[in-house]
Amino acid sequence: MTTRLGFLWLVAALAACGKASAAVEDAVAADAAADAANQADIGAAAEDWRKDGAYPVGHADFVVTDAARARTLRVTIWYPAAESARTAADAGMGLADFYPVGSPEHATMTTLLASAPATCVRAKTHSAPNAEPAPTTAWPLVAFSHCHTCTRFEATTIAERLASHGVAVIAPDHTGNTIFEGLAGTTAGLTVEFLQTRTQDMQFVLDQALDPTATALPANLRGKFDATRVGALGHSFGGVTVGNLLMADKRPKAGMALAVPMAQPVFPAVDMAQIHVPVAFVLAREDNSIMDIGNTFIRQNFADANPPVWLIEVADAGHFSFADIAGLIPSFDAGCGPGLRMADGSAFTYLDNATARGIGARTVGAFFGRNLLGEAAAEEPLMAAEPAGDAFPSERL
Repeated sequence: MTTRLGFLWLVAALAACGKASAAVEDAVAADAAADAANQADIGAAAEDWRKDGAYPVGHADFVVTDAARARTLRVTIWYPAAESARTAADAGMGLADFYPVGSPEHATMTTLLASAPATCVRAKTHSAPNAEPAPTTAWPLVAFSHCHTCTRFEATTIAERLASHGVAVIAPDHTGNTIFEGLAGTTAGLTVEFLQTRTQDMQFVLDQALDPTATALPANLRGKFDATRVGALGHSFGGVTVGNLLMADKRPKAGMALAVPMAQPVFPAVDMAQIHVPVAFVLAREDNSIMDIGNTFIRQNFADANPPVWLIEVADAGHFSFADIAGLIPSFDAGCGPGLRMADGSAFTYLDNATARGIGARTVGAFFGRNLLGEAAAEEPLMAAEPAGDAFPSERL
């Protein structure tokens, strides 16, 4: 049985919320029909978000310390690299190497990867460590917040897709709430207090990345990021973190949540009506971590948000389908291999993980392409269903 990662609180939230979502479903369907009529002539996309872009991808790992909070964070930035890095990027590296060789984290991750199902986990990057950056400046920057007891590199496929198209991604390990604390049973809780801590983590790493004098960053990345084109992306508890960040910080110009509602009764600090930038939600239809009630709240967030807002529903996807670490440990199995449908408990197989990660990369890339790069034509890959019919998109402008 799949561990629900503490998100059983959503069941209690249903009682607090009260009414079910028939009206929401009708509103979503009406919005989708109206938007389909308005999307007649979009034109060719400036970037093809269905595949990697022109740049090889580099990544850099470093540590930052927020002295005011006595808090140290391990951080990764993915970025467009110089053409000289292509061979190294194609070769990639093992995910364990996101931690220093010889460290307990590296040893633990090596052991986990060795026994993880290869059909679910993507065990190697497609990016080069410490590569020379592309000779361009002012990259848009997306800040990523990982899920409860996860890792900063859980969305490596998505980060690499963005970086290959010229959009950098920065992600911290939320210290105290990573996979290692989860395995040790010492993780921080799913609380409003720790939501604020995670939000401050995101603000601090943005402070560092956008400061051209920040000495924690590698010297060749300082001053490379455009403070006017910042976005935020999160998975699960990270998506709630993004909602809170959009409430607290004016720098992000767009925000996206994977497999979670930004706003629900458990975290009343997040109010969709108070978010005034474009937002999008990717909903996994077989998400037995947040369950039907969680998906109900996602659809309600979609209905409540200030436009423009998008909802992309993906069939046969589970909570970790879009993550590179699906199946890495038992609590990440929701989205890996066989499962049980939420509607009737019948057996099925989750969407192939490489396909699901591709849907995530295409959808996230197109959303930020539209809202950070100004590509009106990105509307088409953002909204398009996959050829196999795996995605069921809706839009409300």
